Amino acid sequence: MERYRLLENWLVAQFPDRQFTLSPASADASFRRYFRIKFDDGRTLIVMDAPPQQEDCSSFLQVASLFSAAGVHVPEILAQNLPLGFLLLSDLGNTTFLQALNGNSNSIDSVARDAHASRLYSDATNALLKIQLVSRPGLLPHYDEALLLRELNLFSDWYLAYHLQVTLVTSQKVQLDAIFRLILENNLAQPRVFVHRDYHSRNLMVASPNPGILDFQDAVYGPITYDLVSLFKDAYIRWDEERILDWLIRYWEQACKLQLPVAASFADFYRDFEWMGVQRHLKVLGIFSRLNYRDGKSGYLKDIPLVADYLRKACERYRELNPLLTLLDQWEINKPELKVGYTF
Repeated sequence: MERYRLLENWLVAQFPDRQFTLSPASADASFRRYFRIKFDDGRTLIVMDAPPQQEDCSSFLQVASLFSAAGVHVPEILAQNLPLGFLLLSDLGNTTFLQALNGNSNSIDSVARDAHASRLYSDATNALLKIQLVSRPGLLPHYDEALLLRELNLFSDWYLAYHLQVTLVTSQKVQLDAIFRLILENNLAQPRVFVHRDYHSRNLMVASPNPGILDFQDAVYGPITYDLVSLFKDAYIRWDEERILDWLIRYWEQACKLQLPVAASFADFYRDFEWMGVQRHLKVLGIFSRLNYRDGKSGYLKDIPLVADYLRKACERYRELNPLLTLLDQWEINKPELKVGYTF
């Protein structure tokens, strides 16, 4: 409540002669909160509340500048108070890609729905290409081995230990460490670009120009396939594998024309995409578990089956990852409800 009063007082100081109302706009998986400011004339703005003891607004400002220079649609920074952790932003609207896609699921025929999805994902792909084209080292933190491994360990620390209530025996720990090393070997060998890290349907807004891009403050310089996994193997919406393959081929063809550093062979590029996906799926399973068991945000549990299904399918396709599939079978044998998602 004290922060809310601080926020209101800051906004009154920004707009001393204007009347406005303040309402929740959204919250994310971190400590950040967003509020929508509505003025009497109907104009709206967004204010970010990021407690400085938990969040660093400077990274948001830096990435917003880099992405804006790339020509993509991110919020304009209208005012800031970094000591308090407040940013005043332009409003990119209130319709995420996820809402737009789910909202059309019952209201239009399948052909029109597919065309609508293809338009949205084409816009998202084009924006991602723009971001990748301006990438250069030394501006954002490196998505290095330490960070990638720290994310992988979330799987053990939270998904296994808390969600599955598994205690690893020595042989399983040795196997899992070996699998992690294989995954990291692939991830670290991939060409590097700017990486949003959560480039998916809940952070992309239906806007003009499309998409509006949010939640980019954790961007890094890392593997070129990472954001494609976030986009096409989204934890919140399922697409059939044929459609993902089609979208991925279209991206790869454009990337080749633009001379981005993708693999010259699509087969090699697809393998990189899949192996990057395994790292992200393991990480997300850990994060969703942590959000529930540590932070009391149980809504993420319903998304675990889809992510677990992505993981299983990738492990089935690559012989080197088959041992992880065997371990998953051992760990999940007492959790049959987890396998509901595997039959979609």
